[in-house]
Amino acid sequence: MAELITVSLVEDGTKLMRWFLRKFPAMPNREFFKLCRGGQIRVNSARVDSNRVLRAGDVVRIPPTIAVYAKRENARKTTSGDAFSMSDLEMLRKTIVYNDDDIVVFNKPAGLAVQGGTGIRKSVDKMATALFPYDKISLVHRLDRDTSGLLVVAKNQKAAQSLAKEFQTKTARKEYLALLNGNVSPKSGVIDNYIVKGRVVDSSERINGGTGQKPQRAITEYKVLSDAGSIVSWVSFLPLTGRTHQLRIHSAFSLNAPIVGDDLYGVDKKIDSGLSAVLATNKLFLFAYRITFRHPRTNKLITLKAAVPDFMKSVMEFLEFQLPE
Repeated sequence: MAELITVSLVEDGTKLMRWFLRKFPAMPNREFFKLCRGGQIRVNSARVDSNRVLRAGDVVRIPPTIAVYAKRENARKTTSGDAFSMSDLEMLRKTIVYNDDDIVVFNKPAGLAVQGGTGIRKSVDKMATALFPYDKISLVHRLDRDTSGLLVVAKNQKAAQSLAKEFQTKTARKEYLALLNGNVSPKSGVIDNYIVKGRVVDSSERINGGTGQKPQRAITEYKVLSDAGSIVSWVSFLPLTGRTHQLRIHSAFSLNAPIVGDDLYGVDKKIDSGLSAVLATNKLFLFAYRITFRHPRTNKLITLKAAVPDFMKSVMEFLEFQLPE
């Protein structure tokens, strides 16, 4: 007897042939085409061709003859280090900005780690693997745990290699928005200096008698979009290098205006008392707003924007700050 399977939200936008081969990887292509031509494979009771794009809620008819090709493996097992629920996965699914057979792009919430590790129980890489169990999930760039915004994840090895190269060579462009605690002058420019161990240093400085880390050049373009007197500044950042905590360090030490909510580099500078009640959160006001990169399969440029998180949006509206074009 034929089986009917409803396409899930995660599978929305997947081509019929790819959907079948995920579930029945041992099935020869010729068998799939034969069953389509013969009307044995149907979607919503109608005949379809192999290029049909499935949508969430579609009902696919599975012929009984192909059960032998089903993927034979145990369901994903949650390790002792994982602690995410179905509601957590649904939360992450709702942050998807773009999704196809090669990549998925999330609008990562602040506070969620990108990569799992010791003591990290919830992370994008583990949760994305659970959302897309038939793909090979690979991280191709990073966001700090406290930073929100666009995160591109590869779904196969070829895409991972292509995207990793783009981010390493900085041919992929990222724009961040940040609320800074203080006045920034000049209103635009390029920060070009060296950082090491969380501070700005001279390029020739030797750390720990030459036994420490080598200073790394860090370059950031910035532009003040708006400000509230000398209290806070609404700034756009375009990092041209990718050093750890680069934007946070450049804000605090090069612009003398740490990012609001930065409990690592901004602890010595208090928020204006009149604004502290409006902020009403201790989250980091740093957001990966826009990203441009070449699609790993089509090689076409893609530019994506993400919705500003609620905790930032409410402050933007209060201060009448706008998003850049």
